[in-house]
Order: sequence, then C-alpha cells, then structure tokens
Amino acid sequence: MITVKNLSGGYAGGEVLKEVSFEVGKGELFGILGPNGSGKTTLLKMISGALEFRKGAIELDSRPLTQYSPKQLARMMAVLPQHSDQAFPYSVKETVSLGRYAHQKGWFHSWSEEDEQIVLKVMDQTGIAHLQEKSIVELSGGERQRVYLAQALAQQPRILLLDEPTNHLDLSFQKELLDLLKKWAADEQLTVVSIFHDLNLASLYCDRLLLLENGEVLIVDTPAEVLKEERIKAVYKTQIKNHPHPEVARPQLLLVPESDDNHAADFKIDSRFLNVGHDRITLKTPVKLRTMSSGITGAGIGWHNSFVHRVVPMEYDCSDHKAEMAEYLQANGFLPSETVAMMTAVPAETTARRFFENGCLSIFIIVSAGNTHRDSPRNINTWLFINGRVSEEAFIQSAMTAAEAKMSALQELEGSTLLIASQNIGISTDSICIAATQKGEEIPYAGTASPLGKLISEGIYACTKEAILNYRAGKNLMKEYGQSTSNVKHKR
Repeated sequence: MITVKNLSGGYAGGEVLKEVSFEVGKGELFGILGPNGSGKTTLLKMISGALEFRKGAIELDSRPLTQYSPKQLARMMAVLPQHSDQAFPYSVKETVSLGRYAHQKGWFHSWSEEDEQIVLKVMDQTGIAHLQEKSIVELSGGERQRVYLAQALAQQPRILLLDEPTNHLDLSFQKELLDLLKKWAADEQLTVVSIFHDLNLASLYCDRLLLLENGEVLIVDTPAEVLKEERIKAVYKTQIKNHPHPEVARPQLLLVPESDDNHAADFKIDSRFLNVGHDRITLKTPVKLRTMSSGITGAGIGWHNSFVHRVVPMEYDCSDHKAEMAEYLQANGFLPSETVAMMTAVPAETTARRFFENGCLSIFIIVSAGNTHRDSPRNINTWLFINGRVSEEAFIQSAMTAAEAKMSALQELEGSTLLIASQNIGISTDSICIAATQKGEEIPYAGTASPLGKLISEGIYACTKEAILNYRAGKNLMKEYGQSTSNVKHKR
C-alpha cells in the first residue's frame, strides 16, 4: 500500500531524512519510533504530501504520490496531526462532517443520507456522539483529539496517518482508540501509519515498527526485534529494562530511575530481621526485595519487604484461604500487597534457620517441614534469601537448584522407600519463596555448578534435613510425654 524508496530531504535549514526506505502493507498497523529530532514528523509530512522531498520516491497503491490530485489524495489518505487547531467555533458534528468533503460531488456539494450515516457511525465509534451539538472550542484536549480522529475516519480513507494519536488522552481512551484503530485495520483493511512516543503502546498494537535515529532507518521489524533492550538504551540514551507483557506476547520497556537507596551494596539479610513466635515466623526488611514465590499471598514475581510463615491448626479448613490470609495479615499489621505469606501446620520452633556464606556470596535460609503421614514429610516450605543482585536466569536456576537439594535430603532420609513414599510425601503442597536484595554486582547464574548454586545446594540440603529431624524429634517427644508439639522447645 505504501512504498518509500531512498527518501531524503527536510527543510530549508538542512536535510532531516537520509535514504529512508520501507514498505507498509494493506491493513497493517505500522508504528514509527525514534527520539526527538530523529525525523518522525518530517517523514509523516512527506508521506502525506504536505512536505516535498529532495530525493527518492513515495508510492501509494503502486502509484507515485506526485500523480495524485489534492482531492484524490484526500479520498486515499486522512491525516491526524499531533496538534489540531480549530479556527472557527464549529459544533462537533459540523467538524466531523468536514471529513466528507472529498466524497461530495457537484458545485453545491449536496449532503446525502450516506454522508449522514457515516458521520453518525464514526462519532459513535470514537465516543463523541453525546458531544455532537457542543462547540469544538468548549472541549478538552482529549475530546478534541477524538473529534479530529472521527473527522479523519469520516473520509473513509484507505490510509490513515497519525502523529501521536494518544496525546492528551487518558488511559481508558488510549486503549479504546488503539483498539478501534486495530479493529479498523483488520476489518476495513485500513492501512494505519502512526508516530508513537510511548514505546509500550506501540509494542502492544503495531504489527511492525520502524526505528529512526538521526534521520536514518535503524531497523524495521516486529516489536520483539525492534525493542531490544540494548538497542533502545543506545538510541534513547537512557536506562531501561525489557520485560514481556504478562498477558500478550509483546515486549514492554520499563524505565530504571536513578537509585535513591541509602542502603549500602553490602546490606545482608540474616537472623537480625527474623522473629519466631508461637503462631508465625516473620521476617521484615528495611528495603523491598525482589521475589519469586508460590505463597498464598505474594505469589509470582514482585517486590516485598514482609515475609510471614503462618502456623495454623491441623484441622484448619477454609473455603477461601487467600481471602482469609489477607484478613489475617491486615489484622496483624501487614500489608498484603507488600507481603509474601505461606501457611503450615508445622510448629514454628521446629523450623531450620541458618546463614551460609562463602567469600562475597551469602544466603539466609528458613525451612519448615512436617504435617506427616507415616513419618514422611508432606509439606515443606522454603524461604531462600540471596544477598546479591540476581539475574532473571539466576532466579529460575535458584528454584531448580533448591528443588534438587531438597530431594537429595529427602532421598537420604527416606532411603530406598522414597519413590514408594512419594505418594504420601505430597510434594505438590510445598511452597517456596526466593528473595534477593538486588544490591551489588549482578550474579548471572545459580545452577548447581555455579558458586551461588553450590551455596544454595549446601544450605537447602542442610536446612531441609534439619527441619525434618526437628519435626520428628518433636513427634517423638509428644508421644513420650503426651505433650503438645507446640510446647516443646528444641535445641538448634
């Protein structure tokens, strides 16, 4: 639909675009990206015919742009500029109706029923039908933007050019507008070319992206290829992190602000922050830790500074344990949004809590094991605190390494009966939380052969074994003295 070949040119002050080439297909939503001054608006003006180019060619539907008359171009293409100024106090409907000018015939430009229906349709689609009698000068910036979009759509163009279409729009209208454009592109085979400053919106909605730098094409490709972390850092000269969207297969870029954290890189999590009570174990940190958890509260990836290991009776039963846990946390002064919380029937005093260190690496581990069936541990909850900046890869490897070490401890304690007993062990009820301070140099790996992995293997193995033995000792004492396990104190 649009072909740009070796396009060069700009303004009287100098050349802005240099040898720009790309194609846009029919029904495609195509995004143009680049920092300020990279030539985005200049390129859009040349495609629209508003600005002449010095060298190269632009074709619309395989026909040179220069061969279109102004009225033919208006039927082919509509343009929504970044800033639209209305000189006259027209009503909203009158303003939208101007979009039908290119389709009217004869000296008197008679208004048809088709014109009326199209204007009403686009006003409804852009959410401005209720404003149709209001003067354009009375509207907010966001409302005006939607009016001018409706005017452009009223032209029934085959190509729609937009310069930052979500400018002035609040979050809900940004989504509605881009959902509408995506639907029009698919249903009406409308070719949409839009400039975006918001890279995340461009990633979510565009089929392909063009990235400009200093008037030259750096790359034209899918959002996943264009929005590579190192490339965007270099072009926009800022710190960002690239993360996948949690619901759709598109990348999202997160700004990384300058840290105002006063805590030193050698800040460590250890037993200083731990509190072991009768009904719970808690660990609270002065800073939020990066977490990966399967807890009842705080599951998934997040940032938390409170960790609660709640002890409940063996007969505990609740139809909505997540809601009940949230109520429990709030009643005891914890914010659920900042807390990773787990639940167990294992007495708090039987848990294993140890600090492990090897050179510059250190970890703090808490393991609870119990709720037995034939003396086989059925529920093992693990907290692993890593004092360091852990990569995404190392986070995942930490969980794998911890699982392997836990199974090694179980294998040793259960011996050859482990596979038979696994039906009773109920490993699927286990929970794990891995938390990192994210201070200091990045730790790239945590596999079993890496320095951090070796420390995790040693620590998880030792603590899992200790927690199981502690629990068994408590069970034996309970049988011998007929006492409640919760009243037994164990020497660590």
